[in-house]
Amino acid sequence: MFREIRKGLLCLLALGCVVTLSACGQGHSGKASQLTTVTVGGIGSDYQTWKHIATTPQAKKLGLKLDVKEVSIGKQLNDETANGDIDVNAFQSYAYFKAYNQETHGKKVAALGTTYLEPVGIYSHKYHNVKSLPQRATVAISSNPANGARDLLLLQQAGLIKLKKGFNTFGTVRDITSNPKQLVIKAINEDSAARYLDDFDAVLISNTIALEAKMNVLKDSIYHERANASTKQNINILATTKAQKDNATYKKLVKLYHEPAIQRWIKQKFDGTKVEVNKSLSYLQQ
Repeated sequence: MFREIRKGLLCLLALGCVVTLSACGQGHSGKASQLTTVTVGGIGSDYQTWKHIATTPQAKKLGLKLDVKEVSIGKQLNDETANGDIDVNAFQSYAYFKAYNQETHGKKVAALGTTYLEPVGIYSHKYHNVKSLPQRATVAISSNPANGARDLLLLQQAGLIKLKKGFNTFGTVRDITSNPKQLVIKAINEDSAARYLDDFDAVLISNTIALEAKMNVLKDSIYHERANASTKQNINILATTKAQKDNATYKKLVKLYHEPAIQRWIKQKFDGTKVEVNKSLSYLQQ
């Protein structure tokens, strides 16, 4: 009798060990399958891009669950990122990022890595090339300081004006040293730039705004930026709060953006207007 009871207890103990090991195995498997949630803020086409990326197997493979939020104003998006309400944002050029950090008196944002160059274009409903712009042509540029400086540099690249030596992100129309056609340059709200095409002889428009207006910078502009050393400050970046600039999980988003399958989707979706740039941050800082 005693031997039978002892045998029964041993069987129960053995079964208990099996159940325990099984449970432990399930717990480990469950833990391994958990994804880290990262909140990503975007504007316009960047919001669309990251909404797509959030659904990809590449995101899951990197252990990421992306909660993508749309914010319509760049400064607001940087403010929310700097305050930690949004983990990572995707919308701004490196030049815009630097200008924001210089101008804000509050918390700063930090760059995580590069994504693409989105060319600014010169558009016109009246003229087919920049050479045909007449004397005293009216030209609209962005009222945003960083983007306005970028627009002026593009006008210089197009051969329409000359700027003083050392002109940079913080330059203005006061830094124009030569204006042969006596262009009348006015600053406008860049978010509404496409609406001004009938009011000006030429309007400089960022690709994000152009895409929203169903325009392709590579096909519809009369002149546009090229990806080279002179435009590297205009390369877009992912940004986070300054305290999280070395966060390994957030840096995974840079790798994720440059996954070949994701790049193929971006090229097809935006008709090649987002030129991939996979460079180190030191390249922008040189």
